[in-house]
Amino acid sequence: MSIYVGNLAYSIAEADLSDTFGEYGTVKRVQVPTDRETGKPRGFAFVEMSSDAEEDAAIEALNGAEWMGRDMRVNKARPKEDRGGRSGGGGGWGNRNRY
Repeated sequence: MSIYVGNLAYSIAEADLSDTFGEYGTVKRVQVPTDRETGKPRGFAFVEMSSDAEEDAAIEALNGAEWMGRDMRVNKARPKEDRGGRSGGGGGWGNRNRY
């Protein structure tokens, strides 16, 4: 499982998160999603630790804590929802019937 970390400063780096969460156990992976167009962090991240106990300790200690001028939201990450493929159909200018 992994941890969702939200309400982060946009200047966040993976190393910052690794150091902070490392105080509660072994950090296996840190992922900071970036905006496709700007390449800048999107204000949230995912942290994976070695055990559930370490993740629980980090969540307990860091959820709501102020860090880099913001109050972090830290909780268990939910599995990514399958949005399915984007299929055609529906309205739009190209689908108008013309008489």
